[in-house]
Amino acid sequence: MAKSLRSKWKRKMRVEKRKKNAPKELSRLKSILQMDSDVLMKDVQGIATMVVPKHCQEQTQCVTEIKRNRKSLIDQHGQHPIRTNQRQRKRLKAK
Repeated sequence: MAKSLRSKWKRKMRVEKRKKNAPKELSRLKSILQMDSDVLMKDVQGIATMVVPKHCQEQTQCVTEIKRNRKSLIDQHGQHPIRTNQRQRKRLKAK
């Protein structure tokens, strides 16, 4: 994207929107997980990266890292990163 004033403003507003919606998204995720009694928060931490909003960081620490193979970029579940397209995946698989 170019560095025009419009794109800078849109980028700034997207960041503000993420900050505003982060607590709601986290509470929605927790409520969904509480409905399903089989899923524990410890299990979810291994699968997804959860970032807690700044005002909640004193209460809990939920930030986890995904371990990836440096050569093939595949994580422990056999998934490629979202940013790779089909052509890149095929090229990495061929190596």
